[in-house]
Amino acid sequence: MQELLEKLASLREYLDIPGKTRRLNELDRELSDPELWNNAGRARQVTQEAGSLRRIVEDYTSLQSDASGLSEMLEIASEEEQEMLAEEQASLQTRVDDLYRETLFTMKHSDTPAIVRVKGGAGGTEAQDWAGMLARMYMRWAERRGYKVDILDEQPGDQAGYQSIEFIIRGEKAFGMMAPEHGVHRLVRVSPFDANNRRQTSFASVDVVPEVPEEEIDIHIPDSDLRRDVFRSQGAGGQGVNTTDSAVRLTHLPTGIAVASQQTRSQIKNHEIALQILKQRLYDIEMRKREEEEAKARGEQKKIEWGSQIRSYVLDKQYIKDHRTGVMKHNPDDVLDGDLDDLMWAGLEWLAGKRAADDAGDDE
Repeated sequence: MQELLEKLASLREYLDIPGKTRRLNELDRELSDPELWNNAGRARQVTQEAGSLRRIVEDYTSLQSDASGLSEMLEIASEEEQEMLAEEQASLQTRVDDLYRETLFTMKHSDTPAIVRVKGGAGGTEAQDWAGMLARMYMRWAERRGYKVDILDEQPGDQAGYQSIEFIIRGEKAFGMMAPEHGVHRLVRVSPFDANNRRQTSFASVDVVPEVPEEEIDIHIPDSDLRRDVFRSQGAGGQGVNTTDSAVRLTHLPTGIAVASQQTRSQIKNHEIALQILKQRLYDIEMRKREEEEAKARGEQKKIEWGSQIRSYVLDKQYIKDHRTGVMKHNPDDVLDGDLDDLMWAGLEWLAGKRAADDAGDDE
C-alpha cells in the first residue's frame, strides 16, 4: 500500500495537479462568459481543454481520497480483513496505472484532433489495398473509442483500396493517441491479387499531424505560391452523387505539398478546408525542422524518424511486430479491426522515453 501511495504522490507532482486545477478554474470562468460562444472555434478549444483537465483533476482527487481511506482501513484491519481488502487495493492500483498513462502525452497539441493521411507505396493494387486496410483499421479504432471521423479527400485505387486517403479523427487526445502511428507500415502476406498465390511485401505511409488552433499558426501563403485545381468529388452514387466540380486541390508550389478537400458540396468551403489543412502541414514541417536543428546544435546525429518503417504486419505467419518497442501481437485480424490500444500505449511510452532522453541531452 505504501508503494501505491508513493506512486500517487509522484503522479501529483508529475501531472502538476495544482497547476491543472488553477488552469481549470480559469477555463471555467471563461466558459461562464456568454461572449465566448460568439467565437465557435475558441469555444470548442476551451471546452475540449476544460474537459480534459477536469477528468484528470477529478480522477486524481478521487484516487487520493480512496487511497487515503483504504490506507487507514488497512492499519486497523485484522489479517482476515486485510485479505478481504486486497481486491480493493488491486482495483486502486489499476486506476493509478490508468492515470499514469496521462504522463505519456508528452507531445505538443496532444489534445487536438488528428489529421491522418494514408498513402500506398510502390506496388500498384497490392499497396493500394494495404492503404485501404490501414485506413479502415484507424477508422474502426476511432469508432471503438466513440471518436468522430471526417473524410477530407480520397483517391480510390485502381482495383481496391486507396492511392491515398486523408481524414480527421476528433475525440479526446486523438492526436496524442495517433502520434505513434506516424511512419511507414509494412505488410507481408500471400497476395489475393496474385493468381500464383505468391508472398508479397507492401508498404504504406501514415502521416499524422495535429489540427493546431488557427490562432497559433502564423503562416501566410501568397497566392503566387498556390496552384488551385477543382474536380468532381468521389462519393456515393444515385441521388447522393455530386455532379459539380466542387472538390478543391491546393498545391504549395515551393514544397510540392498537395492537399485536397471534397468534404462538402461547396467549392468555397472546400477551398477553406484545404487551405487550413495545408497550413497545418507547413506548420508541422517547420516544427520538425526546429527539432532537427536543436538536435544538431547539441552535436547529435539524430536519426530521422519521418518515414521510417515502424511496424510489420506478417499475416501469413499471424503476427504483428512493432520495431521500435518490440511489442508483438498474434491476433492480426483483431488489430486490423481496430484493436490498437496496446500497440499505441507502447508507442507512447517509447515516444515519452525518447523525448526524455532528448531533454536530458539539452540539460548537459
